[in-house]
Amino acid sequence: MFPRQISPELTSALSRQAAVALLGPRQVGKTTLALKLGESLDALYLDLEDRDDRTRLSEPALFFQACADRLVILDEIHRMPELFDTLRGVIDRGRREGKGKGRFLILGSAAIDLMRQSETLAGRIAYLELTPFTFEEVPDTLEARERLWLRGGFPQAWLAASDAESLALRRDFIRTYLERDIPQFGPRIPAATLERLWTLLAHHQGGLLNAASIARALELSAQTVTRYIDLLVNLLLVRRLPPVGANVAKRLIRSPKVYVRDSGLVHALLGIASLSQLSGHPVQGASWEGMVIESLLAAAPWGTRAGFYRTAAGAEIDLVLEFPDGQRWAVEIKRSQAARPARGFHSALVDLRPEAAFVVHAGEARYPLADGIEALGIRALAARLRGGPNQR
Repeated sequence: MFPRQISPELTSALSRQAAVALLGPRQVGKTTLALKLGESLDALYLDLEDRDDRTRLSEPALFFQACADRLVILDEIHRMPELFDTLRGVIDRGRREGKGKGRFLILGSAAIDLMRQSETLAGRIAYLELTPFTFEEVPDTLEARERLWLRGGFPQAWLAASDAESLALRRDFIRTYLERDIPQFGPRIPAATLERLWTLLAHHQGGLLNAASIARALELSAQTVTRYIDLLVNLLLVRRLPPVGANVAKRLIRSPKVYVRDSGLVHALLGIASLSQLSGHPVQGASWEGMVIESLLAAAPWGTRAGFYRTAAGAEIDLVLEFPDGQRWAVEIKRSQAARPARGFHSALVDLRPEAAFVVHAGEARYPLADGIEALGIRALAARLRGGPNQR
């Protein structure tokens, strides 16, 4: 098992809250991580997709009372959403008895749905997101970084014996989501229609969302397209990056940018099987940008808001990070190992006046650029983010 960056945070959350919800798409490693943690805590694991485990919870209050001294891991809890009402009473009773921490680890694949269902646990639950592998979680070698870019960060796909096997696994993943998983969380959507939408988003990776244009291509209404994208966002498969405003007399771009969150899924949807094929494909820059954004956001402190900045005149910042203390960082992302910020980046810095500005590149060198801009590699910026905005 690869060490996951979120492990210390997960342990800390269990030490302060009665329940922790670990969110993430299927096959991202939630169960593996939970079982590994559970080994050291004598945890009880229940897979709620298993009929026998659901049967064991026919009287959930009595069941949980019988294992009040153990961490209970509830996997795929969307199969029994009625459990949340019971969990509240069990947690409150446990608090009165001095057993108010580390009671339940809840695993789920749909962020918004799980948060809505668990509203009864407000003040009793912490939420964490497990992402696919990031740059910090794979070996610090060129081969590992390039493999992460091509194959994406889903563990099975990254660890596959060959690129061809990885591509087949990713295609199987997409098919399973379309035909089995998505129907569990949303209305009945034709798999072929949703696959076309997903593929269109991959073709326009990192582009501005134009629901009307996509709707025309799919012969759907713009409202329907928006609803389908909402579902993919909820399932943590797509990211909508909102625009950031500024107090300037300029015409700003108001549409969000949209990314398929895993670069390996982008390439599988587009039929890109190798690095040589990827290097000549129009999506390569946007694919790299999306992967870097995911790695950086996985390292960002809790409460950090992410967006981008763009004006109609061409001033642009790929990633704007707004920290809870009010600080802003501006990040330009380069696929090359040379950090040469575009003219539009300098113009945008004048508009936003962030506390720090970076050009993150594919190399490892770290050095200052003109106008207070620092050039550095992805792992270096991720490490700085983990230390918080005031770390130097």
